Amino acid sequence: MGLDKQELERAIASWSPEDLFGSTLCEYGLESGFSLHIFPELVSTNQSLWNLIEAGATEGTVVLARRQSGGRGQWGRQWRSPEGGLYLSLALRPDLPVTQAQILTLCSAWGIATVLRDRDIPIAIKWPNDLVLDRRKLGGILTETRLEGDRIHSAVVGVGINWTNPVPDHGINLHSFLSQKALPGVASLEQLAALTLQGMTYGYRYFRRYGVEHLLPSYLKLLTHLGRQAIVEGRPGIITGVSPTGQLQVTLSPTDPPSENRSRDRHPSEILLQPGTINLGYENL
Repeated sequence: MGLDKQELERAIASWSPEDLFGSTLCEYGLESGFSLHIFPELVSTNQSLWNLIEAGATEGTVVLARRQSGGRGQWGRQWRSPEGGLYLSLALRPDLPVTQAQILTLCSAWGIATVLRDRDIPIAIKWPNDLVLDRRKLGGILTETRLEGDRIHSAVVGVGINWTNPVPDHGINLHSFLSQKALPGVASLEQLAALTLQGMTYGYRYFRRYGVEHLLPSYLKLLTHLGRQAIVEGRPGIITGVSPTGQLQVTLSPTDPPSENRSRDRHPSEILLQPGTINLGYENL
């Protein structure tokens, strides 16, 4: 089932100069192309790619698996990876400050969403790393990095996207969604893999060429919780954006008036939240 290497190579080779919105693959993609490694089953595509990098694999190396026995999400959570889904990891050599580590996830999510939206698939992004379709989770991104001093020397960006695999209640698979469309936009798992790689490289090269400041306005248009209420340590606030280093921006509401025994700040204040410090959930999308 799925992930035929020759079919995937043909899908990648079919990209036309117009596919990246008037740009050539060499302009925004990885100029040396992709080195594809496909396996029936792995514990983790990210871990297998790190093993290849340690053995000398270069930027543009891609590991895919038909299923994973130990797939991981953010913060060590298990990512269920039965056959029928897309499980893919891409090697990068970004040479970026460590402060921009979260931007690799941000630009990958934006690039994938942008390419799939160009196929009339209305993908949104739930900060920090979820791809959302029809208010349910379609996929996720896990970025891991290795440092030299205070710079990111190597990175592995792993992506899991539901295609025909079973999903939990808050999830959705793309094939079921597209089966209701007259023009499905994506016809196979190989095509989905090719589009995902296209989106990842498009987002990455756009960021490298123009900077995160130019990418953020487009990213925020796809953000699911922008303008929504959030509770931070018991205090209500409004999600107002994402910082240039990838933190969630929340403007907290004024606190209660001071009493005789205490004083409080009565003015709104903006805070920045790191991934893992707030759970936005899917209940109110």
